[in-house]
Amino acid sequence: MRMLSRREVLIAGGGALVLAACGGSSTGQREALVSATDPAVEQRDALRRRAGASTVSATVTAAATLVSIGGRMVDTWAFGDRPGAGGIRAKAGDLLELRFVNRLSGANTLHWHGIALRNDMDGVHDLTQHPAEPGGEFVYRFTAPDPGTYWFHPHMGLELDRGLYAPLVIEDPNEPVLADVEFTLMLDDWLDGYGRSAADVLAELQAAGGHGGHDMGGGMGHGGVNTGNGSMAGGSAMMGGLAGDVAYPLHLINGRAPAERETFEARPGEKVRLRLINAGSDTAYRFAVDGHRLTVTHADGFPVEPVEVDNVVLGMGERYDVVVTAGSGAFVVVAAPEGKTDPSGEAVLRTSTTASTPAVGTRPAGLSGQAIRYTDLRATDAVRLAAKDPDRRQTIRLTADMSGYSHGIDGRSFPDSAPITVRQGERLRLRVVNDTMMFHPIHLHGHTFQMVSAGSARKDTVNVESMSAVEFDIEADNPGQWMFHCHNTYHLETGMATTLSYQG
Repeated sequence: MRMLSRREVLIAGGGALVLAACGGSSTGQREALVSATDPAVEQRDALRRRAGASTVSATVTAAATLVSIGGRMVDTWAFGDRPGAGGIRAKAGDLLELRFVNRLSGANTLHWHGIALRNDMDGVHDLTQHPAEPGGEFVYRFTAPDPGTYWFHPHMGLELDRGLYAPLVIEDPNEPVLADVEFTLMLDDWLDGYGRSAADVLAELQAAGGHGGHDMGGGMGHGGVNTGNGSMAGGSAMMGGLAGDVAYPLHLINGRAPAERETFEARPGEKVRLRLINAGSDTAYRFAVDGHRLTVTHADGFPVEPVEVDNVVLGMGERYDVVVTAGSGAFVVVAAPEGKTDPSGEAVLRTSTTASTPAVGTRPAGLSGQAIRYTDLRATDAVRLAAKDPDRRQTIRLTADMSGYSHGIDGRSFPDSAPITVRQGERLRLRVVNDTMMFHPIHLHGHTFQMVSAGSARKDTVNVESMSAVEFDIEADNPGQWMFHCHNTYHLETGMATTLSYQG
């Protein structure tokens, strides 16, 4: 393998991608990293395949679309006729053959959030693949090994803060029946057609200095951006500090504003499974159903011992599956922006044709009730990692320099941040310390880690509160080069990322 600088990515002959080796020993010796085209990637993927597995084929087209949102026609991008449309369902063990068609004006990729798939299908431009150029295509082929609630979205710039996202639900053919009916709810903060664009917001954050932080020389203080609705991003006691940099004019559930909210129908007494996905860019959501308790059954796709609560808080990229026993009537379903004064996203759960529809703006009492905590979440025996001491421990720090609104890890912004290196078969205990004044939802590609500092849930995205830390175990069982980053779109774009890099 040719050794390159940390900034370089070489597209070698035949289309193979080779990532630069990182770091170096005290003698200057550098070790090759396992690239997305290394034979080890195919060898690992062969273990996922199942004889006689079905093939699920679909076409995902990213295109400009004109859609009514909140009573206003807006120009946006989507995978269907509105944000969140174009979802995919398959069964665990199926081979997914997904043709991505790029009808946008810029190059693009698709990332399959939460799936432990083969590295060359992960959809990170210039790390695992060439992006699909405008008018071009790319076919993603991978086995979906684990059942659960996942989703897909681009991994290019600020595009996630538009309508390019959709659910990916992987069913478990052997799962006991949890509910009589189920619905998937995608929660999102919305800009398009309501004043500033995502690029405008980022420019203003950079000019204003953004939220407070330290360790990279930034000053304290908050310079969040007002996006036209008169509110500002604010603080959250649950998130342990500032809850966001951006105030949004609208918050959506399944691409619909409260004025056009979606209705989910069931019968009184039925068990209703709700698959919750936070597709937002800068907003955590506190979710509740008026008049109902929520039984949490899954976190980030993986089962947990059931826990009954009044509400759940989802950071960007997180997912929860919850079950409610439907009462008789019509009940508001609310995704309240955590720590912000923006109006909530809403839907309706209806079990009666005669019940009056709840007024827009109704606030469920459950929003003020018992919330889920990571300490409540215990992985079931079937998915818990085998008991084992970590082979190695490492600490990294989330940092920010607010003088220019830049973010990083250990004081360095991607692509200059030091990678987290592992070897196949190693168990790494990673401690993530947040040295900034805002929470960060940290997401690892291609793996599901196990929490050890709070509960034992298997997760791929975890909220790290301001001035606090989390610890989790990563089983290094999926070779390649994997992004590890904050799922706040603006923090990722300004450098809070590195790679989990397998060494050969």
